[in-house]
Amino acid sequence: MQYIMTFVWSAILVSMLNYVVSSVQAVPFVFENGLIMSVPVAIMIFIIAAIIPNDPLPKEQH
Repeated sequence: MQYIMTFVWSAILVSMLNYVVSSVQAVPFVFENGLIMSVPVAIMIFIIAAIIPNDPLPKEQH
Protein backbone atom coordinates (compact mmCIF):
# COMPACT_ATOMS: atom_id res chain seq x y z
CA MET A 1 0.00 0.00 0.00
CA GLN A 2 2.86 2.38 0.76
CA TYR A 3 4.21 1.91 -2.77
CA ILE A 4 0.86 2.75 -4.34
CA MET A 5 0.36 5.85 -2.21
CA THR A 6 3.93 6.99 -2.88
CA PHE A 7 3.27 6.77 -6.60
CA VAL A 8 -0.08 8.58 -6.25
CA TRP A 9 1.46 11.44 -4.26
CA SER A 10 4.44 11.71 -6.57
CA ALA A 11 2.06 11.82 -9.57
CA ILE A 12 0.02 14.58 -7.93
CA LEU A 13 3.02 16.68 -6.89
CA VAL A 14 4.96 16.26 -10.14
CA SER A 15 1.85 17.07 -12.21
CA MET A 16 1.28 20.18 -10.12
CA LEU A 17 4.91 21.22 -10.64
CA ASN A 18 4.56 20.48 -14.35
CA TYR A 19 1.46 22.71 -14.51
CA VAL A 20 3.13 25.61 -12.73
CA VAL A 21 6.32 25.45 -14.80
CA SER A 22 4.40 25.18 -18.07
CA SER A 23 2.30 28.20 -17.07
CA VAL A 24 5.37 30.27 -16.23
CA GLN A 25 7.10 29.34 -19.47
CA ALA A 26 3.90 29.83 -21.55
CA VAL A 27 3.99 26.32 -23.05
CA PRO A 28 1.05 23.92 -23.28
CA PHE A 29 0.39 21.71 -20.27
CA VAL A 30 0.70 17.98 -21.04
CA PHE A 31 -0.59 15.74 -18.24
CA GLU A 32 1.22 12.66 -19.52
CA ASN A 33 4.61 14.30 -19.01
CA GLY A 34 3.84 14.66 -15.31
CA LEU A 35 2.87 11.01 -15.05
CA ILE A 36 5.99 9.88 -16.88
CA MET A 37 8.26 11.96 -14.64
CA SER A 38 6.51 10.79 -11.46
CA VAL A 39 7.81 7.24 -11.93
CA PRO A 40 11.53 8.19 -11.53
CA VAL A 41 10.60 10.49 -8.64
CA ALA A 42 8.84 7.62 -6.85
CA ILE A 43 11.81 5.33 -7.48
CA MET A 44 14.19 7.93 -6.05
CA ILE A 45 11.96 8.23 -2.97
CA PHE A 46 12.11 4.44 -2.49
CA ILE A 47 15.91 4.49 -2.80
CA ILE A 48 16.29 7.36 -0.34
CA ALA A 49 13.95 5.61 2.12
CA ALA A 50 16.03 2.43 1.85
CA ILE A 51 19.30 4.29 2.50
CA ILE A 52 18.16 6.26 5.56
CA PRO A 53 18.42 4.11 8.71
CA ASN A 54 15.32 3.51 10.84
CA ASP A 55 17.16 2.81 14.08
CA PRO A 56 17.52 5.62 16.60
CA LEU A 57 20.98 6.84 17.42
CA PRO A 58 22.48 5.35 20.59
CA LYS A 59 22.96 7.64 23.54
CA GLU A 60 26.53 8.76 24.01
CA GLN A 61 28.03 7.86 27.37
CA HIS A 62 30.35 10.32 29.01
